[in-house]
Amino acid sequence: MKSSKILTLAGLALLLTASSSNAADKVPLKIEVPRPVFIGTPKPIKGFPHLERKGLKRGEILVPAGTTNIAAGKEVTGSDDFPIIGDLEFVTDGDKDGEEGYFVELAPKTQWVQIDLKKASEVHGVCIWHFHSQARAYHDVIVQISDDPDFVDGVKTVYNSDHDNSSKLGVGKDLAYIETYKGKYIDAKGAKGRYVRLYSAGNSTNAMNHYIEVEVFGK
Repeated sequence: MKSSKILTLAGLALLLTASSSNAADKVPLKIEVPRPVFIGTPKPIKGFPHLERKGLKRGEILVPAGTTNIAAGKEVTGSDDFPIIGDLEFVTDGDKDGEEGYFVELAPKTQWVQIDLKKASEVHGVCIWHFHSQARAYHDVIVQISDDPDFVDGVKTVYNSDHDNSSKLGVGKDLAYIETYKGKYIDAKGAKGRYVRLYSAGNSTNAMNHYIEVEVFGK
């Protein structure tokens, strides 16, 4: 019995040491943000009973040293083959400006964009800029990672703000949030997959879906 306890304690010590070592190898995720742009009169944000508290300071995400934006320049596909404004390639072109001409606008209702990382990768963070020239919130923001391009098998959901399952992908526990030039940082916790798919279902101003830029940080 004593021998068993000693081995258990020794194993626990090794686990704690490994955990401490892993934490020490991580660094805060550094995000380059665009210049602030704010146009027009603010509109009230309604229909979001689960909205993030105004002025909430978002915590930093710790990622392994050497983590980079592996989505830069990668191919983007989407549920709307003919965007109303812009092109899907805007999503990963590296330009985060909030003015007209820098975003892609997709049709109403639930729509998605999907980034092909070209190979299975360990994803530690996702940063999204939907729109930031106006304070607005987007419905049913969902971020998933998978090796299946059709997102049928092996799907890992790393963010879901659909509080009533209106997009039919499950009830989410994450809060909706107001868009800013700083973007939204999502901790993907090392989820592995080749494809990253992002959903939304309109916003507090209109029924359309928008993307300025998406960055995927991994190794």
